[in-house]
Amino acid sequence: MTERRRTRGEHQKALAEKNKKNKNKKKPASTAKTWFKRIFLTLCTIVVVGLLGGAGLFAYYASTAPELDEDLLKDPVSSEFYDKNGELFATIGAENRKYIKYEDIPEDMVNAILATEDVRFFEHHGMDFYRLGGAILANFRDGFGAQGASTLTQQVVKNSFLQNEKKLKRKAQEAWLAFQLERKYSKEEIFEMYFNKMLMSGRIYGFGTAAQYFYGKELKDLSLDEEALLAGLVQRPNAYNPLKNPELAKKRRNTVLGLMHQHGKISKAEMEEAQQLDVQEGLADDTTRQSFAGSKYDAFLDVVINELEENGDGTAMAEGIKVYTTLDPNAQKIVENTMNDDSNFPTEDIQSGVAVIDTKTGAIQAVGGGRHYGAIRGWNYAEDLTNNQPGSTMKPLIDYGPAIEYLKWSTGQTLVDEPITYTGTKQTITNWDGRYMGAITARKALYASRNVPAVKTLQEVGIEKAKEFVGRLGIKTDDLYESDAIGGGAITISPIQMAASYAAFGNNGVYTDPHSITKIVYRDGKTSKNYTPEPKVAMSDYTAYMVTDMLRDVVGNKPDASGTAANVPGLDIAGKTGTTNYSAEDFSKYNLPNTSVPDSWFAGYTTNYSIAIWSGYEKHFDPITTWEERRLPQNLFKTIMQEISASVETASFKKPSTVVEATIEVGSNPLRLASDYTPSELRQTELFVRGNEPTEVSSVYEVPSLSTPYNVTASLDLEGQSINISWEHDAMLNPETDEPLPTSFEISATREGGGSVALGTTDSKGLTVSNTLEEGNYTISVVAIVDGTRSEPGTTSFQIVGTTEEEPDVEEPEEVEEPDIELPIDPGQDGSETDTNNGENGEGNNNNNNNSGDINGPIDPNQQPPTPPTEPLSPTEEEQSTE
Repeated sequence: MTERRRTRGEHQKALAEKNKKNKNKKKPASTAKTWFKRIFLTLCTIVVVGLLGGAGLFAYYASTAPELDEDLLKDPVSSEFYDKNGELFATIGAENRKYIKYEDIPEDMVNAILATEDVRFFEHHGMDFYRLGGAILANFRDGFGAQGASTLTQQVVKNSFLQNEKKLKRKAQEAWLAFQLERKYSKEEIFEMYFNKMLMSGRIYGFGTAAQYFYGKELKDLSLDEEALLAGLVQRPNAYNPLKNPELAKKRRNTVLGLMHQHGKISKAEMEEAQQLDVQEGLADDTTRQSFAGSKYDAFLDVVINELEENGDGTAMAEGIKVYTTLDPNAQKIVENTMNDDSNFPTEDIQSGVAVIDTKTGAIQAVGGGRHYGAIRGWNYAEDLTNNQPGSTMKPLIDYGPAIEYLKWSTGQTLVDEPITYTGTKQTITNWDGRYMGAITARKALYASRNVPAVKTLQEVGIEKAKEFVGRLGIKTDDLYESDAIGGGAITISPIQMAASYAAFGNNGVYTDPHSITKIVYRDGKTSKNYTPEPKVAMSDYTAYMVTDMLRDVVGNKPDASGTAANVPGLDIAGKTGTTNYSAEDFSKYNLPNTSVPDSWFAGYTTNYSIAIWSGYEKHFDPITTWEERRLPQNLFKTIMQEISASVETASFKKPSTVVEATIEVGSNPLRLASDYTPSELRQTELFVRGNEPTEVSSVYEVPSLSTPYNVTASLDLEGQSINISWEHDAMLNPETDEPLPTSFEISATREGGGSVALGTTDSKGLTVSNTLEEGNYTISVVAIVDGTRSEPGTTSFQIVGTTEEEPDVEEPEEVEEPDIELPIDPGQDGSETDTNNGENGEGNNNNNNNSGDINGPIDPNQQPPTPPTEPLSPTEEEQSTE
């Protein structure tokens, strides 16, 4: 079958349909091209508008830039420092500056600066666009301000006219003024401005001054490594100070030497030789630096300058800023007077660092950088002492604080002071006195500074929890070991940080970073930067108070308290002592006396001030060997705290509602309330986190049995009208006061074969009653009674015998003689000697009170008849006697 052929009309129709489809397929490509053109044109428009806008904005900012001032260009601008009362106490600027002309600058010094700061300085016109491009890429990658591209010219402009801030306006003005400066001055003149203007360290401006300060040399006498070190200081003047931070300074110096080699300024051999040199070799001594006068409060000012550095404003002083500080001038004077009085120190060379901080705000009030501290020293023991172990001052921070915070321990928690080893080792933990106290409370373990209970406490808390706790107190550490429980591990700390950490205990658990600056105000007088840190809750109020209450006992008068020398009468003070140790290898290697320790600490606080003090020697292996040296921090603390508190009201620490008291039985585990019969020496009132106090009473000590009255005697008077009964008794003692408890006695008589008759009760140890008893044999009983508890009876036998009726008188005949009657002879009346044995040892004859009770029988011729009791004589009636 053949296919039917299409007609002409059908063919035209099919062709039309095909063309229509092809037309539709090409349409999307045309649309995409159109949109691409539109986006491109839009972007071009944005770029053009942006450039025009940017140019206009640049022109506006440039028009508002300050005029070039030659005096400001050549001289550093002074910065002003104010105390907490708003009073000016220091001005730092062009004082003591050694101005150097360009032609007197050594070539290697020029090369070192250019290789480090601006290698194309002699080629650009104020702006280095190569560096600018790299900085722009870095800013896109890491954020605006991540990297700068300032030339030497721009740095001169910034330090002369503009404030140190990364804002578009400042950068625009800086660029404009840099172009203007390049047009007005030669490259050599601009380099000379830079060379003499830059802040080099602390209050040292200019490279020529720095050469004198650090090396005691003229510029021409500096070696290559010394020139490289000075060239590297500008970036971070205080951080790269070789006197304080030799490791950082060496790293920076070697970087500069590497850049000099990279840019062809020195050979590889010269670079390597200079990099091998000791960075502190050739540094000037203190005497050489004496000529550089400091401010009135050098130690405090050093802390301020370092804080500016840490906050990115290290070079801001060269721009004429106003710095508002936390300085308390009165406290600073007291600290300096104490530190400069040699009579306060037991040896000529022992050193100390002191930090005084506001307990409530963390503001640094005063700093003692060392004895006779001056700007020349360069080492501030209050701030720069960051590599020394803190000893037992760590115990509240890393052991007992976390135990209360996380485990809700009581201050009476039972801990056993006994020989143990660190986990996984054979190293025995010892106490400072080589003794162990057995079961004691956490309170005593802390105030007596026992090491074993401290390590046990950290083991209970756990390393991670301890790190978390001290981290909230500003002490950051990657490593923490069991030895840190007693301050001999990885953690090191400065007196400033120590004082700030302890302040949180005195501030209801709120911690604020230590700070010496509240704000800075830039040159325009309007722009400012806040430096005051925000307070943070570091622990519960119950933890803060319970630790504080334990630390009160450190400075109290309890036996074994370790910090009694720091106590100030009239002030509510809490604190902790600390000493560190040498290793066994150290004792052997350095032939140290067996009493040697490297560091001694005391940290203490009131509701107003927190003070931490370190004492020791400049060289680690120059040891403290005497107790007078060990107690130096306590003595300094007492002097300073007493004087700074004299003119201010100091409130006592207030117990929060989250803390309750309970009297426990010491040594019980778990803790039990003391019973009425717990001995007084084991009864102690301790603190508990509310809801965690014990409810069960200890049953260790049962109701004590009453002792039985003894030596009971009974007798009739001569006429037989009354019965005299006496006895002895050992009283029961009050367990709290050790005083005798009130005791009464119940006396009764029981007739043989008959009933019992109550004779009476008394609080004394004797009773006289009327004789109403019938004749017969009796048992006299005496029972002691204390608070309803009755003793076993003490007894004696007693007999009452009837008397014979008298015969009536019979009248005898007168003639009968009266018969002789032999009467009993009274001993002592017949002229014979008395039995001296009865008075032996001064005890006399007391046989009249024997227990027979038979007074109607035959009379012993050697026995005195019983004497009725008599009333005691009044003091005026008694005869005076002498021994």
